[in-house]
Amino acid sequence: MKIFEEIGNAKTIAISGHLDPDGDAIGASVGLLLFLKKALHDVRIDVLSGNVKDSLKRYMPNVNDICFDGISDVEKYDVFIMLDTADDRLGNATEYYNNAVKKINIDHHESNSGCGDVSYIKPDVSSTSELIYDIIEDSVLPDGRKGSELIDEDIARALYIGIITDTGVFKYSNTSERTMQVGGRLMTYLKTIEPGTLIDNIFYAKSYIQNQILGRALLESMLFRDGTCIVSVLDEKTMDFYHVDGKDTDGIVSQLMLTEGVKIAIFLHEIKPMTYKVSLRSDGSVNVAAIASFYGGGGHDRAAGCTINAPYHDIINNISDSIDIQLAGKQENK
Repeated sequence: MKIFEEIGNAKTIAISGHLDPDGDAIGASVGLLLFLKKALHDVRIDVLSGNVKDSLKRYMPNVNDICFDGISDVEKYDVFIMLDTADDRLGNATEYYNNAVKKINIDHHESNSGCGDVSYIKPDVSSTSELIYDIIEDSVLPDGRKGSELIDEDIARALYIGIITDTGVFKYSNTSERTMQVGGRLMTYLKTIEPGTLIDNIFYAKSYIQNQILGRALLESMLFRDGTCIVSVLDEKTMDFYHVDGKDTDGIVSQLMLTEGVKIAIFLHEIKPMTYKVSLRSDGSVNVAAIASFYGGGGHDRAAGCTINAPYHDIINNISDSIDIQLAGKQENK
């Protein structure tokens, strides 16, 4: 993507990730913001975001430039750039997307079928932050400079945070040789904060309450399908008891997936009566993105999510049926 050709002579630009932004959504947004601010003068550029967990705020550069309520005083942006999402998960930024003169969609999720005026979707790339790095590296500024000349420590930190969170610190199957190369290049810019410090405090560190809710989820978990599937459910009452929200459940489904013999992990937490946020993980034997997409969600073949309004036992039964259908289809195709 030639980002400056797509932006043209825009004087106002909005950047937004998805609802409940993770490290990749906010890292890509901030990385692109800082790059465009260095490249373009006399252009207003806003990041419209949902709130993020404290560790991301602590280590993400330029957090004071982010509108965490997703609200702006600009009624109509010349360009709206959505990152790491389609247009159905923009939250408060939706109206600015709808009103924008031009809409650009940059994402790496296979479930994103494309929306807006320009779509740049690369499912084989580890993260949207890696995509933004590639866009920067391949770009030529209006004054003739190469985009790579503008990368500094703040841009590198934002993109590095995005990559480590979406790849599980270069562990998940979406990590490619290119991902490792990009991560290595970004590390060369990190002088103020060690990469290990970012990894420990953003990916691994948990508060006491987060560890408690993780322990509760593990205690409440159940194996089924001869021990190849695991599920855990936290209802609204339990979430209220521990005074936690959805951000405090980050990593629970990945921890469930580490159970010996498990091929598919399912984690549900209730966000309002009979409405559950569902997180799915797979070892590749089942495409969980296809399951999530059926319920209006999305993601990757090994990591996906959705929100479903139904009793939790019905949700589990329906997902189990979807797993059976996929596995049966694979058997037939052998």
